[in-house]
Amino acid sequence: MRKKRWTLLLSAMAAILILGTGACAKTAPDAGQIEKGMELKTESESRNETKEPLADIDDNMVCLNSSPQKTQVRVPVASGTVTYGNDMVSVDASNVRNGYVMVKYTGSVKKIKVQISKGSLTYTYDLNARDAYEVFPMSEGNGTYTMKVFENVRGNQYSQAFSQDVSVTLADEFEPFLYPNQYVNFSQGSTAVQKGIQLASGAEDDFGVVEAVYNYVVDNLTYDTAKAASVQSGYLPDVDKVLAEGKGICFDYAALMVSMLRSQDIPAKLVVGYTGSAYHAWVNVYIDGVGWIDNYIYFDGTNWSLADPTFASTGGQSDAIKQYIGDGANYQQKYCY
Repeated sequence: MRKKRWTLLLSAMAAILILGTGACAKTAPDAGQIEKGMELKTESESRNETKEPLADIDDNMVCLNSSPQKTQVRVPVASGTVTYGNDMVSVDASNVRNGYVMVKYTGSVKKIKVQISKGSLTYTYDLNARDAYEVFPMSEGNGTYTMKVFENVRGNQYSQAFSQDVSVTLADEFEPFLYPNQYVNFSQGSTAVQKGIQLASGAEDDFGVVEAVYNYVVDNLTYDTAKAASVQSGYLPDVDKVLAEGKGICFDYAALMVSMLRSQDIPAKLVVGYTGSAYHAWVNVYIDGVGWIDNYIYFDGTNWSLADPTFASTGGQSDAIKQYIGDGANYQQKYCY
């Protein structure tokens, strides 16, 4: 993972300047000197009449972002070096060090569940694909995960079709939050990725990328109240569809933001949990030299909010910045993807 380079602001009151007019600019050529309809020779032109021919030299393109935008996203791969399974289930654990596992089901049962457990915490997913791998994150760090695949029998009753313990030692703690997965699903060709590249090109540092992504999403998406009232269990965001339609629920907002950030190699978590009794979504981001900033982008049930990045950049990981970004007692994380 490339290192993000950014400069701490000298004052907590300093504003971050977002340069949104493009990544680079060329200097306009000097205008010729015209007097009474006659072209005048410049001093440099006179000197060069008897010397070597002039050379055409283009101005250098100067990028605004000290960490150039990333244009290649990370792609999960079923390498086939570490596999488990039976006649119906295939698990590719070749790349668990990169924070993900891939599961494929080839049986005839229509409704399949995947459970990934570590300690007392269990993540439950629908397995939607057939004869193709789906990607699931190892979100809870190093340790032993138990993977189970279940086939629906009737109603909410399931029969276990497969179980396997998988030992995970991550290459680093950020790996699960840089790759696409079932909940944060993007690829090199995604419109969301291309928009993320465009937004990052005008940012000075990673804080600038986060702010540009946040501003774009909240300015261009509207909250879909009808969808929120009718959405069914098992819903998965389609980030390109959300971007095209310009609307979504909190899950869609978070998935789109996280997809754009990960495409720029900025570790980001899509977190779901509770604020009081309300089911809630927020985005945690990691900034090199600062650390994980929790609740940096959060949804209060009505609106998305962004903590002041200027204050965050000067406050580091102090108690003050944590209180400013959000009172942790108000947020109860359940899962992160």
